[in-house]
Amino acid sequence: MNALTRIWNRALGRRELQPSLPEGERVYAIGDIHGHLSLFEDMIARIEADDAAREPADTTVILLGDLVDRGPDSAGVIAAARDRAGRRRVRMLAGNHEEMFLRAFADETALRHFLRAGGRETLQSYFADPDEYRALALDDLLARMPHVVPAADLALMRGMEDLIRIGDYVFVHAGIDPSRPLDGQRTGDTRWIREPFLSHPDRLDVCVVHGHTIRSDVVVHAPRGWPNRIGIDTGAYQSGKLTAIGLQGTERWFMETRAN
Repeated sequence: MNALTRIWNRALGRRELQPSLPEGERVYAIGDIHGHLSLFEDMIARIEADDAAREPADTTVILLGDLVDRGPDSAGVIAAARDRAGRRRVRMLAGNHEEMFLRAFADETALRHFLRAGGRETLQSYFADPDEYRALALDDLLARMPHVVPAADLALMRGMEDLIRIGDYVFVHAGIDPSRPLDGQRTGDTRWIREPFLSHPDRLDVCVVHGHTIRSDVVVHAPRGWPNRIGIDTGAYQSGKLTAIGLQGTERWFMETRAN
């Protein structure tokens, strides 16, 4: 869109046809990793190369939540994410699986639910001896968890954000409630919602980048020409494909890594 068109749209009180980031900023958002450390490491390498090949910018990497569960190395993913955040600007969103992980420390009912939702693989990744994990009854496992899961990992998950807004983009794990203002969103929705968010037919004031709902490819839902949501969860733990989006100005591009 050229400058004259922008001036004309502003004169008519219209928004740009595409959401944008503030000038000089670049954002990469990575979809649900679910314990696949090799995919995460490959994606970080691709992002580093892509970022270096472009003009200098103020770059942020956002992890859209569900770093843990189902995949083989949730402990490794959390450690890698913490290490990355110590060296570059990385912001992390809390997914429903981080919520379940933290709740699992409270009682046997929450732990049983967590194990059924992929937590079994998560806890196995924290035990140096797989036989020790398999030998534990549920109550013993609950007592043992605080000793095998590092406090730093729990602190990292407790410190994760629920919603990030940069320019015209909002980043959340699952989505938002379209009937509520951004500053009135409920945690249960940002981490768990599907409908009425996914099929919302009207244009939103922002474009929501999210994970949580698996699709075989990226989904850009754009009623009336304005994308009100972009879903990038391509089911890494099922498909072996991890997807990220890059954003700068009104430009957007997609990146993926695949398991060998």
